[in-house]
Amino acid sequence: MKILIVEDERKLAEVERDYLVAADYEVTILGNGAEVAPWLADNSVDLMVLDLMLPGKDGISICKTVRQTSNLPIIMTTARIEEVDRLLGLDLGADDYLCKPFSPRELVSRVRAVLRRSDPQMAADRGDTLIINPETFGVRFQAQQISLTSVEFRLLEELMKRPGVIFTRDRLMTAIYPDRRIVSDRTIDSHIKKLRKKLEVLSADREFVWSVYGAGYKYE
Repeated sequence: MKILIVEDERKLAEVERDYLVAADYEVTILGNGAEVAPWLADNSVDLMVLDLMLPGKDGISICKTVRQTSNLPIIMTTARIEEVDRLLGLDLGADDYLCKPFSPRELVSRVRAVLRRSDPQMAADRGDTLIINPETFGVRFQAQQISLTSVEFRLLEELMKRPGVIFTRDRLMTAIYPDRRIVSDRTIDSHIKKLRKKLEVLSADREFVWSVYGAGYKYE
């Protein structure tokens, strides 16, 4: 599959390219935002890794332009964690966000996850989806099965309603505690930590619930 990296930090882009190539992706690098539209007009690509701050044309403008005509999966990157909230508020239609500095391995994992999500039939054919049972609080993945507490199950169920969407802690607290009892961010973090540990039993090499630093959590 083909990946387009739009990043003006050449050394960073080359590291990202090397890791993605090692994961069997074909990669092209562009360093100027103004080059993106002409390149996409002449080339096909399966996913774009798009930096926020670029010369020529910024990532927000590029994302908006692409979304007018295409559902191309987009992972946006930014060097400022506070920008994530603003980007989410703009509802640009990006499929994921990464805050620098991030590990190249995490980028590869995010790319795989977004591509899986963009092709639900492929995931279903390979059994790459969780099966949940609200009556028993059970969760099954391929041949493995676990049981969750009621709170853990409601958290997972809520996240699974919108795969890839980042849920803030406040949003999760409202969904899990409708009686509006007083709970802190740490309460949600504690439940998520226990949930993720249990999900590890289902698959050692898959992460189903992702932590998005400074923003919240999401299900892949």
